[in-house]
Amino acid sequence: MADTPHPTRISMPATAKRGDIIDIKTLIQHEMETGYRRDANGRVIPRDIVAHFEVRYLDEIIFAADTFAGVSANPYFAFSTIVGDSGPVTFTWTDLAGRKTVETRTLTVT
Repeated sequence: MADTPHPTRISMPATAKRGDIIDIKTLIQHEMETGYRRDANGRVIPRDIVAHFEVRYLDEIIFAADTFAGVSANPYFAFSTIVGDSGPVTFTWTDLAGRKTVETRTLTVT
């Protein structure tokens, strides 16, 4: 399984106090091709969607979503979490072919 990154945007604070509730927003640039459209020559464009999105904080899953053909291109997710200790927050988007885009941010407890 090779990593094939798609451009991403992640908005989250770099620092917070223990017990704070923080908002995290993510966007991945991906076509989310449904497999129902045809190209200019009438051939079906193969299905290509981000099928799973997962976020881990200190190696525990804090958010996960499975997506389907009805999700628009460039999927956007927003959620909140409670701050514990300092550590990595890892974002993983996986498409139907098993290709992954992985981004990591560090959250520092002040």
